[in-house]
Amino acid sequence: MSLSIRNQIPGTVASVSTGEAMAAVKVRLAGGQDVTAAITAESVKELGLAEGSEVRILVKSTEVALATAALQGVSIRNQIAGTVTDVAAGGAMASVRVDVEGGALTAAITKDAVTDLGLAAGSSVVALIKSTEVSLAIA
Repeated sequence: MSLSIRNQIPGTVASVSTGEAMAAVKVRLAGGQDVTAAITAESVKELGLAEGSEVRILVKSTEVALATAALQGVSIRNQIAGTVTDVAAGGAMASVRVDVEGGALTAAITKDAVTDLGLAAGSSVVALIKSTEVSLAIA
């Protein structure tokens, strides 16, 4: 199956905490970072997810925010450190490619944000992704 979602990073399920309707699935990426996906309990069953399952995390580029340092006091579970490798800016929006250990992410952010954060190839950043915006696919 081909998808238009640019951000697809392989990982291994580290834990599954299932509630009545929703589940928090922690996925360990090759670089050792953990990414949490909040998915339905039904999806956990349908995908057969358990500790040790090989999966791919899927995140639309429009759901990736960038910061120049890790944030404290926020509810965003996924903060993944990386390095900017490319910035392609248009009239209003920009596509920022970030290398992280074990893969790469693309963030679609405003051109103004790129300027305000001083982003360029080589910049250190932290990708911010809400757990509810992470989907999982079995590998």
